[in-house]
Amino acid sequence: LKVGYTSGVFDILHRGHVEYLEKARDLCDRLIVGVNSDESVRQLKGPLRPIQDEESRASVIAALRCVDHAFIFSEKTNRENILALQPSLYIKAGDYDRSKLTSASEVEKYGGSVQFVPFSDGFSSSSVVDRIVERYLPTLAHCEEAPLKNASPAVFLDRDGTLCRHVEYLHEPEKFELLPGVLRGLQQLRDAGFRLVVVTNQPGIGLGYFTKEEFFEVNKEMMRQLSAGGVLIDKIYFSPYSKSDGTDCRKPGTLLGERAITELNLKREESWMIGDATSDVEFAKNLRCRSCLLRTGHAGNDGLFKNSPDYVAKDFSDAVDHILQVKG
Repeated sequence: LKVGYTSGVFDILHRGHVEYLEKARDLCDRLIVGVNSDESVRQLKGPLRPIQDEESRASVIAALRCVDHAFIFSEKTNRENILALQPSLYIKAGDYDRSKLTSASEVEKYGGSVQFVPFSDGFSSSSVVDRIVERYLPTLAHCEEAPLKNASPAVFLDRDGTLCRHVEYLHEPEKFELLPGVLRGLQQLRDAGFRLVVVTNQPGIGLGYFTKEEFFEVNKEMMRQLSAGGVLIDKIYFSPYSKSDGTDCRKPGTLLGERAITELNLKREESWMIGDATSDVEFAKNLRCRSCLLRTGHAGNDGLFKNSPDYVAKDFSDAVDHILQVKG
């Protein structure tokens, strides 16, 4: 008898959840599902989650035909569950980094194996929440709008590998290090009339590798270093979601970029995106602005998208020089 085990939050059940669990069930004879407790969800995703309480979430999961048993657990990792159940297969969504999967070694010790199952793109509890807010919030809330500044172009900025040295899942402020030329380059862009807007994917939050509070501490260190050099960032937009969440909030989706254009009164056609990944170039393409791909950080070698940036820069200073030359 081959027993499979997987786990998740399963906050607002959707088609992606069901397809994932059905694929997991196809790999084994019995499928056991661990459902994160309310407290562990708050630790992983912040104080606004979960939407549904743990009993409700576990009850819905247990009712699925492909699930043989569901239970609630409070730990942030699955180590204790793995040791207690010793499943033949430990099944996880395909976007998890195996090197960060702390329970994998425990599975292999008793002869089990880890299996990654692709998660259907385009489905997530987060995107359902986003649609609800987008559709219903305007009918529920109203406030007097503050007068907008005159329309200006912006430079959208990736953070890790673009403004600072790339550190995998950066969450320690002491490891934040501005790259050469960034401070002077940002000053030049500001002096030329560009708004400075950071747009960054931070899937480590959604995957539980670090908290939003730790992310904010890194940003505080970034702002401290920038302000000491006379540079002010207009706004920071971030996505805490992983690829499996399938939300447009994550680059190359444009939800954050469109928010910035509306909230800051930005000139889309005169704006640029500077980043080190093909997802940054794709973000610019989807947002209908221009892009500079840096040969720092990932240097465009992430392999996520096949696209052509408007300019390939050897470093941040080169990107700024090109943007200013185009602006005239």
